[in-house]
Amino acid sequence: QVQLRESGGGLVQAGGSLSLSCAASGRTFSRYNIDWFRQAPGKEREFVAGISWTYGSTYYADSVKGRFTISRDNAKNTVYLQMNSLKPEDTAVYYCASRAAGTTKYDYWGQGTLVTVSS
Repeated sequence: QVQLRESGGGLVQAGGSLSLSCAASGRTFSRYNIDWFRQAPGKEREFVAGISWTYGSTYYADSVKGRFTISRDNAKNTVYLQMNSLKPEDTAVYYCASRAAGTTKYDYWGQGTLVTVSS
């Protein structure tokens, strides 16, 4: 059974940092991308950052570029999202999702982890 499980959310003050993890299990994720999304209350889900499992190439939404860093640990089958200089507008439930490289359809999603940034 394929699973993506996020962890690391919590409450942090503006300007602080948090590191999220997305632990993947159930299959090899070579030739897949793992992307992070977030959804704030009353807002649509939005893309945050992504990484190619095979090549390690990364991409970011403009709103987080320079503040967030996505990385992976192949041995642990885990993708990380290091979030620095957090702002209240970063408050959201953060999800990770997988998709086959070169496609736009996501096949698995995690359950989400809540990040709250206080001002």
